[in-house]
Amino acid sequence: MAEGVTIEELADDMYHLVKEAVGKKKYKPNDLIKELIAKYGDEVSKKDGKEALKSLIDSERCIYSYAGGSFIELAK
Repeated sequence: MAEGVTIEELADDMYHLVKEAVGKKKYKPNDLIKELIAKYGDEVSKKDGKEALKSLIDSERCIYSYAGGSFIELAK
């Protein structure tokens, strides 16, 4: 894990990406992880992204949905 970026910060970034995309786009789990890697570069690994996604789902701020594939959406 990078010195400056915590799992909680990554989860918050994921949440904001999903929130901004409501009604426009649905994110697949790997797409969210790729967005974080693009934003933070070498500071974030795929493993970090998966941990942040798990934290986001476990906190019930977002949920998995299925419509021909798995997507991450805001919890209702």
